[in-house]
Parts: sequence; C-alpha cells; structure tokens
Amino acid sequence: MNSLSPDPVQLLQLFQKVAPAQFFYELCQKHEYRFRQGIYTPAVVVWLMIWQRLPGNRGLAAAVQYLLHGGAQVLLNDCKRCTEGKVSAATGGYCQARQKLPKLIVSEVTERIVEQLRPEMQEGWKELKRPVCVVDGSTLPLRHAAELVKEFPPGSNQHGENHWPVMQIVVFHDVCSGLALRPSWGPMYGDGAVSEQALAEQALERVPADGVVLGDGNFGIFYFAYRVQQSQRHSILRLTQARAQKILGSELTEGTDRKIVWIPSRWERSVYPQLPENACVEGRLIVCRNPSRPEELLYLFTTLDLPVEEILSIYKLRWNVETDLRSLKRTVGLQEISSQSLEMVEKELLVAVAAYNLVRAVMCLAARRANLTPRQLSFSFVQTAVAAALPGLDHAASEEEYRQRMDRLLRYAAQGKLPRRSRMRSYPREVWGRGGRFPARKRTVENGGQTK
Repeated sequence: MNSLSPDPVQLLQLFQKVAPAQFFYELCQKHEYRFRQGIYTPAVVVWLMIWQRLPGNRGLAAAVQYLLHGGAQVLLNDCKRCTEGKVSAATGGYCQARQKLPKLIVSEVTERIVEQLRPEMQEGWKELKRPVCVVDGSTLPLRHAAELVKEFPPGSNQHGENHWPVMQIVVFHDVCSGLALRPSWGPMYGDGAVSEQALAEQALERVPADGVVLGDGNFGIFYFAYRVQQSQRHSILRLTQARAQKILGSELTEGTDRKIVWIPSRWERSVYPQLPENACVEGRLIVCRNPSRPEELLYLFTTLDLPVEEILSIYKLRWNVETDLRSLKRTVGLQEISSQSLEMVEKELLVAVAAYNLVRAVMCLAARRANLTPRQLSFSFVQTAVAAALPGLDHAASEEEYRQRMDRLLRYAAQGKLPRRSRMRSYPREVWGRGGRFPARKRTVENGGQTK
C-alpha cells in the first residue's frame, strides 16, 4: 500500500488478499483435513466467524442470513445449492462446520493475517527502525460447562468456590499500529495454573526477530528478561523499587544510568531451576521521573543503547495497551464467548483477534488518508463505520461504485479522531462497589450427581 494513496480495499477483499483460497487449500492439505465441497468451506466458515465479531457479537442465524443475502458471495464455490440459490436458512450446517474446522487451521489463518498486515501497517519509531511490542495480560470469564470448568477452574475466596471458569491470556500488541499477535492462554487457578510470565514466554516467539519488548513491573523479573535476551530481542522492562535496589546494590537516585550484569537471586533459582548456572543479562538500569506522575520514579531495565530520553519516550508507548486490550475484549465481543467446548472457545478467541486486526487495518488506511496516525482514531468509531458500510460494499454494482463507497467509508472513518487532551488519561485498577444485596444461590447435589 502506498502511504499517500492507499488501495481502496474493504474487509472481505482484505481477508481474501491476506488469506487467499490457495492458502486455505494448502492448509487443509498440510493438516490432512478433508471437507465436503459444499457451502461451508473453511474460507467461508472463518470469514463468517470473523464477521460475527465485527459488529459486536452476532449469532449463528445472523451469519447465515448475511450469507443468504449475498455476503461472502466471492468466497462461495460452484456447488449445486449455491448456483441454484437453494442455500438453507437453518443454522445447523454452519454450526457443524464451525465445530469440525480444526483449531490449527484457524490459528494459522490468524497468524497469516498478522504477517501480511504488519509490513503494510508498520510505521516504526522514528529513531528506532524496528517494531516495538508491548506485553500485557488479562482474564476472560467463560460459560459454566463441565469441560471448561475442568480446563479453567474457577477461583475461590473466603465464601467458597466461584461459579465461572476463568481463562488467563497474554497478548503482544504493536504499539504503533495496534496489531495484536496470536495470544497465549491457560488456566488462572487450580493445580495447572499458568503465570502471565510463562504465557508471555510462549508468545515471545511471535514477536518479530528484530522487535523490542516492553513490559511493566509484572514482567520486570530476571527470568523473563533472560528469555527475551536468549531470543536475541531487545527489551525495556519496568522494575519494582526493591528489585532495582537489589540489582544496583547502591542508593537509587534520579538520573542514574548505569551498565549492569543482572544475575538471578537464590529465590529465583529455586522458582526457575531450569536456569543455567551462568545465566545473566547484560543491560542498563535507568532511574528517571515518571512523566504522568511527577512524584513517582521509574526504574527501567533495557538492553538498548539509546539516550535516556528516547528510552523513556519508547516506554511511554506501553500505555497504549490499556485501550488495545479494552478494544480487543469489549468491542469485538471477546467478553461474551458463548461456546461451551474447549476447542470452540479457543477458535472463538483466535477469530476475535483476526477480526480486531482487520479493523485495525481499516483504521490505518483511514488515518493515512487524513494524515493522521492510527492511534489518533477511535477503534469503536471505525468499527461502527465498517459495520454500516459492509452491505453497500458487498453489493456494489461496478468497480467504480465500489471505489466511491470505499472512499466514503475511509472519509467517514477518518472523522473518528480522538480529542486532544491536556492531560494523559490514566487507567487505575479500580472496580465499582457491589449493588443490591441478593441471597447467594446455593448448589444442591441430586442423586444423578448433577449440580443445580
């Protein structure tokens, strides 16, 4: 795409471009997946699952009706029912196709979309000619189903066990374009609970080889810094005051910028016995004033050889992840996963990431046309514009009409510019107080062993 006059593509054509029919054919061959040459081919199923996430969270019936009214027409093959217009409005065929589609195919499609979009959307840091990815974690409540409860056990408190299974996810986001890499996930509670640091280690291989990893104090530990260094990537990690004090071995004062060799403590070796005997990380420890909270000091560890001002400017980009996670969880309906099987939940998660990235691509096109950066546009505003424009784009009678409608979409999307604020917004970890008092529902076990 040319940064001055980007090609006018809409989401479906963008999906076709980054994941063409040949790619799906090769995936099916690779994973030995045989499907019937009917209506719901892998390409159609993946696109409909993405489409369900774009406007918010539409059901199976809405997806089938979208297909019946001409949506995804270019993805359909020449089967008899398609050519004769005898596609059923029932949701059974689509539901079964979703369940049969292998998770590995959905996973590779999600990664393919990121790989294809990243070179076209990458703007990069002006002085740092490499991608910058910020890591953060979150949790997702799931449906109370036996399989999900077993895989993602609910938490507990002084009142007993909670009801809803909880999945913990870790995502790397590109701080400039907002693209989300394929996440890692695992249980938050129970005997098999996985820490955010362990999940981040799993996702680390998806960060570009020349990328810079940003992390807050939760990831500012020796083990994660060592794994980033072993992957031959650079890092900027925030440390707690106690950890910075122990590493430096002297008083922490504003303006400190010292080269250090970070070695694991006795406690860290007991927690991570797989660390080699000579494990260490070479870098710099920087102490500077927090721009958003002048009364607070920042303690940063980095392996980059750049001036302190540039290190701080790059680290400030980490705050973008607060709105990225909100967009990923809420505006593409990730908080409302209705599936009750483990494999379908994982496929829904991957598809939501793919839908999020396609909307980010449209934001990038609109921003370039308006001489803005993608971060200056509202994700929810652009998502609404895309959802409203999709029917007209799908039914354009000619290439000229299509281009005119796409130009109008990009023009409207560019109007969703976020306001300039005199003070940077903060996102403190706060919750609303509890509402009215209702009696707690108690579980009763009947003869059949079913919990009610």
